[in-house]
Amino acid sequence: MHKEQQLEEFLQSAHPIDPAMRVQIMENLCAIEAQHQVTILFACESGSRGWGFASPDSDYDVRFIYVNRLPWYLTVAPGRDVIEVPISGDLDINGWDLRKALGLMRESNPTLLEWLRSPVVYREDAGTMERFRALAETVFSNAKGWHHYASMAKKNFREHLQADEVRYKKYLYVLRPLLAARWIRARPGVPPMRFAELAQHTLDPVADAALIAEINALLEVKVRAGESATSPRWPGIHAFIEAELARNAAEPVQPLPVPGHGALDTLLHDTVLRFNAPPSQEAPC
Repeated sequence: MHKEQQLEEFLQSAHPIDPAMRVQIMENLCAIEAQHQVTILFACESGSRGWGFASPDSDYDVRFIYVNRLPWYLTVAPGRDVIEVPISGDLDINGWDLRKALGLMRESNPTLLEWLRSPVVYREDAGTMERFRALAETVFSNAKGWHHYASMAKKNFREHLQADEVRYKKYLYVLRPLLAARWIRARPGVPPMRFAELAQHTLDPVADAALIAEINALLEVKVRAGESATSPRWPGIHAFIEAELARNAAEPVQPLPVPGHGALDTLLHDTVLRFNAPPSQEAPC
C-alpha cells in the first residue's frame, strides 16, 4: 500500500466526536439562538478535530455563523458581531455574525475558509451555505491565502521547533500551513481543512516516501498522546520544513486577479430578509 494511502486511511476516521458531547453541543446552539435572538446558519468543528489529529484530551472547538434579526442591521452604531460562550470543560464555542463573516470572506480569511471545509458539521442551512461556499471560492485571493499560511508556518517554526525536545502537535502546526501554502502554489484555490487530504495532494508518494512514513509515525503517536506530550526532533520532518520555508522565502506566489465583491452584498441582503420572515414561516430549532 502506498504511504499516502496509509495516511489517508489512518486519518479518514480521525475526527472523533463523543455522542454525549454532540448532544451537549446541539443543546448549546439552540440555547444561543434563544438567548441572543439569532439564527445559526452553520456550525462546525474547528481545530485539531477538524484537521484530523486530535489528542485524547483535545477540546471541542465549535464555531458558527449566524444571522441577526433585521433591527440589528439598521442602527447607526454597529452592534457586537461576535457571540462568545464561556469555556465549559472541554467545550469552546463561539461564532460570527453573517456580515462579519462575509467581510472576512472578502479578505480571504483562512480561518473562515477552513470552517467551511470542516469534516464535522453540526448545523447547516443548505441553501445559504451552498451560495456561501461558492462565493468563497470565487473571491479567494491566492496571494493573501498563501501569505497567511507561509507566515504562520514560519512563525510557528521559529517559536516552537527550535529546542531539542518539542511537542508533537507543534510539528503539525507547522506542517499543516506549509502544505496549505504548497497547495495554493500548485492550484490557486482554497486548500482543504483535513490534514490527510492536504498531504495526499501535496506530497509525492515516491519522492516523499520517507517523509510520508515519518509523518505517519508522528501522527500515530500524536493522536494517542496528550496535548502536552513531547519528543526529540523528527529529523526528516525538520529537514522538509526548513527546505520548504527557504523555498517560500525565495519564491513567493504571484497574485492572480480577483473579481468584485458585489455578490457578497447580495447574499447578505437575501439572507437577512429570508430569516426575518413572519414567525409562522420560520423553522423551529
